Amino acid sequence: MGAAIRNSRSITFGIVLVLIVLFLSLPPCPCAAANAPMAENTAISVSISPTDGTLLVVDKRRGQRWQQKAMGQGKIADLVAKGRAITAAWQDNRTGLSVSVSLEVDASRPEFTVTLSAQGQLRQSLRFLHPFVTEAGTYLVVPMNEGISYPVDDVSVETRKLIAYGGHGICMPFWGATDGQGGYMAIIETPDDASISVTRIEGKLCIAPEWDPQMGKFGYARKLRYVFFDKGGHVAMCKRYRAFAKEAGLLKTLEEKRRENPNVDLLIGAVNVWYWEKDALAMLGEMQSTGIERILWSNRQSPEVIQAMNQTRGVLTSRYDIYQDLMDPNVVKTQLRGVHPDWTQNAWPQDIMLDEKGVWRKGWEVRGKDGKTYPCAVLCDKQALEYAVERVPAELKTSPYRCRFIDTTTASPWRECYDPAHPMTRSDSRHWKMELLRYMSQDMHLVTGSETGHDAAVPFVHYFEGMLSLGPYRVPDSGRQMQRIWDEVPERVAKYQLGHQYRLPLWELVYHDCAVAQWYWGDYNNKLPALWTKRDLFNTLYGTPPMFMFSRSFWEQNKDRFAQSYKNTCTIARAVGYAEMTDHRFLTADRAVQQTQFANGVVVTVNFGDKPFRLPDGSDLAPMSQHVAGM
Repeated sequence: MGAAIRNSRSITFGIVLVLIVLFLSLPPCPCAAANAPMAENTAISVSISPTDGTLLVVDKRRGQRWQQKAMGQGKIADLVAKGRAITAAWQDNRTGLSVSVSLEVDASRPEFTVTLSAQGQLRQSLRFLHPFVTEAGTYLVVPMNEGISYPVDDVSVETRKLIAYGGHGICMPFWGATDGQGGYMAIIETPDDASISVTRIEGKLCIAPEWDPQMGKFGYARKLRYVFFDKGGHVAMCKRYRAFAKEAGLLKTLEEKRRENPNVDLLIGAVNVWYWEKDALAMLGEMQSTGIERILWSNRQSPEVIQAMNQTRGVLTSRYDIYQDLMDPNVVKTQLRGVHPDWTQNAWPQDIMLDEKGVWRKGWEVRGKDGKTYPCAVLCDKQALEYAVERVPAELKTSPYRCRFIDTTTASPWRECYDPAHPMTRSDSRHWKMELLRYMSQDMHLVTGSETGHDAAVPFVHYFEGMLSLGPYRVPDSGRQMQRIWDEVPERVAKYQLGHQYRLPLWELVYHDCAVAQWYWGDYNNKLPALWTKRDLFNTLYGTPPMFMFSRSFWEQNKDRFAQSYKNTCTIARAVGYAEMTDHRFLTADRAVQQTQFANGVVVTVNFGDKPFRLPDGSDLAPMSQHVAGM
């Protein structure tokens, strides 16, 4: 009997010990955290840690928990929860600011906003809120130019800061993380002085917001919206952002723009051609004789050639222009052999942009006769429009271009100017940049493009040169050695720029029917012949036109290949040019086979892999080939 009791007690003790171990190993319940105020709706609950200000979000629909990890230094205080709102104060040790925090959960949607307010000087970026911890097997969603995904456990990805206020950052102000279905995204509702930091926690990639100073101060209230998904992955994120963009007045379709300017139709399905030699009309005729019918002719020509091209079916005449750079007249006189015809030299020195120290901002660098490089000054965006008004109408009287490419305007960041005669915040800079583009497209009735691209410009432009080309992963010095053909393929170009495992058509999922995305002029379809076919396949998958840059000799050697490239891409780009991209899917685990769908019923399937893929109708899609249905 005693032995039985002892055995029973031992078993009971063992069970209790196991239960204690199991209990201690469980993740903490948000409702159990001491003094952690919580706000919720039927879809999500949000709590703020009273120790470090981290957020814990529980998605009630899938039982998923999203936990932040403290990265910045500071402390939280004055936490108060009331209804669906939480207020607090964040004392930031790095900047010395006391920041008011206001969190509000949406009445029904799985979303909440956080608004940050503060008074006082801000000499460096504020790093708050904290990043959400990511799980192995998930990937970040980053709208860098066209878009990229970063597997969070990929050690080869470099960490970086990306501004939200210029084309060489994120071109739409959001980011996300997903396992392909569930996930979260953050929309920066006040992006003019905001950035994101792609960093790592315990070896895994994650993203945190940063709030940059406005003229040395915290300035206006900063706002971030978090959205949680139980399905849909990166496509759902893009569609949520599209709805946000529509509410913000950014969503203006190409169909609407065509009604304002019928020449927009010449852009849809047209290959962008940069040809530098003098026999432009002869080359145009040769191209059209091979079946390359719809052409955006981008290089400037004489008035007589422009008029002849305007009489040619399917041709949109354009030229390069810029309202950013001007050079010190002393440098021009002593070191340069000539002046770029589009530099706004009359702006020196009164309309130059000054930094906070009163020093003029540096722009494009030019090599002088002595072998040294000399930087241009940057024209203040607030002053640029008057130079366009002086230049464009007068030129159009003799050179009737139908299109104009405005370099750098959406590629360069919104900048502050400290000249007391024309001061600017970044918000002012954005406003005046958009006024320049609006003047071109609406007042001058020109089909308008700009460099790289940013969604602030969508209401005012028709295309972006460079949106398809991911900025950090272009060939070296692509902005200077545009005409160089690369026989070797740099690793970063193959892996990221043309890497189907990484790329995402985020821009197309939001804005395909609003602005045409093109490659960069130093990163065009025939730039790296070894990747020409793959680049064409991306054009096909995304429903976008190609870009060609070539010499007469390269054309003679490859004219059949150019014609095939046009046929493979532009027929589809024309067919879906006015249609929203409604879906993008990976059909194989290695992402080698991908599919896009468009609102007009066209479905494009591309096989980037080295093995055939069996389609639903029983046919095989060969490696490095495409299949189009619905046309």
